[in-house]
Amino acid sequence: MTGGMSQGDCATIERLCRLAGVSRATYYRFWCKSAPRQHDTMLRDKIQKLVLANKRHRGYRLVTFQLRQDGMQVNHKRVLRLMQQDNLLCLRKRAFVPPTTDAKHGWPVVPNLARGMQLSGLDQLWVADITYIRLQEEFAYLAIILDAFSRRVIGWAMADHLEASLAIEALSMAIEARRPAPDSLIHHSDRGTQYACSDYTEVLAAYRITASMSRTGNPYDNAKAERFMRTLKQEQVDGTLYRDLRHARTDIGPFIEEVYNRQRLHTALAYRSPVEFEALHRAELQRRAAKSLSAAPGGAATSGTQTAGAKTTTAGTVTRSGRGRRCAQSGAPRRPRPASPPPTTSSA
Repeated sequence: MTGGMSQGDCATIERLCRLAGVSRATYYRFWCKSAPRQHDTMLRDKIQKLVLANKRHRGYRLVTFQLRQDGMQVNHKRVLRLMQQDNLLCLRKRAFVPPTTDAKHGWPVVPNLARGMQLSGLDQLWVADITYIRLQEEFAYLAIILDAFSRRVIGWAMADHLEASLAIEALSMAIEARRPAPDSLIHHSDRGTQYACSDYTEVLAAYRITASMSRTGNPYDNAKAERFMRTLKQEQVDGTLYRDLRHARTDIGPFIEEVYNRQRLHTALAYRSPVEFEALHRAELQRRAAKSLSAAPGGAATSGTQTAGAKTTTAGTVTRSGRGRRCAQSGAPRRPRPASPPPTTSSA
């Protein structure tokens, strides 16, 4: 009955209802039963495409945000209900976690300098961590360096061992990519042997990077790195069986560089990817720099004479002063001002 007409087209609906011999209330009852089902069918199709494109690792909140970006007005509770009905909720990570940190060593431990640090730009705080990757017959290990301001992974390395060379390879990749200024960066990690040994601290000292370490048994001090590891496990690793180290590296590398850094939306970054967030931050810095240069002394030409309440004139110019106008000629005598009358006093 609708025939391509909108629900709000009252004149057309009223005319067709009269021709069909039904009331408008009957039409609206029919519309309320059929139209929502059609809308649910369209919404399910979009949700399924978004979820399957991300290998069922995209939560209902991010799916809701992407649907709204596509122009659909939808509530997150409705998206959650449809994803539950279609069995499209995220895969959960495994409970087993092998140890990757050995804090019982004789290397020096530095204090936590990152706790309570307020970040205002890139390359002020890097966080580092190591996690395991389950292979078909053994374990591999992934070391990462993450910029705490933009959440971007700027260095990573994978190996089948937990030696210091694994962490140093990730650190070298980050230094090569960002080239931080000396004495401007804090490197935060846990108290593991890989980060406390002399081989690693010598690299930090060579580039004048200040070291920082978490408190004993407190993962919240390195929460941003831990959060990335959780995202990696939930959205890429869990549910995938890797044959060997090479298979894991070729699968996890593109996820870090292309999906996580460039595509994945972060709620902490106002639903932007790390690469987009960094680009916006650099553009804002350039805008502020250009604004400060334009406002610097000497940026705009100033006149040799300034006026205060009235214009300063030369001979032969007409000016406005007070309530009247007069012509000031060169050498012409000024008109004397009339004397003001003396104040009068009234007698009691």
